[in-house]
Amino acid sequence: MAKGKPHTVDDYIDAAPREAQVRLREMRAILREVAPNAIESLKWGQPVFEERRILFAYAAFKTHLNFVPTPSAMEPFEKELAEYVTGKGSIQFPYDRPLPKALVKKIARFRVKEVKEKDARWM
Repeated sequence: MAKGKPHTVDDYIDAAPREAQVRLREMRAILREVAPNAIESLKWGQPVFEERRILFAYAAFKTHLNFVPTPSAMEPFEKELAEYVTGKGSIQFPYDRPLPKALVKKIARFRVKEVKEKDARWM
């Protein structure tokens, strides 16, 4: 990342390395499509989408894009996520592979539905 703390999501993306910028823009477009009424902001220095609760976050790292849809939103997609490095509530998408847009969209839709139906909290 470039010098200085970003103050907006646009600043965050612009400060990322070029390879990461492409992925960040792809991720942002998918999440905007899935959650058009969500508010975008930076929390913990990373872009997040919020609608009543935090829906998901994403961030650029040296070799991958990190997507954080929460642990509960990942559970139904365990088999599809088996080929990716995952953590508690996060998924790493390496830059040397195409972003699995359909999978990201499915997980994001699940999370939006979860929050709307169950008023799920960030877990």
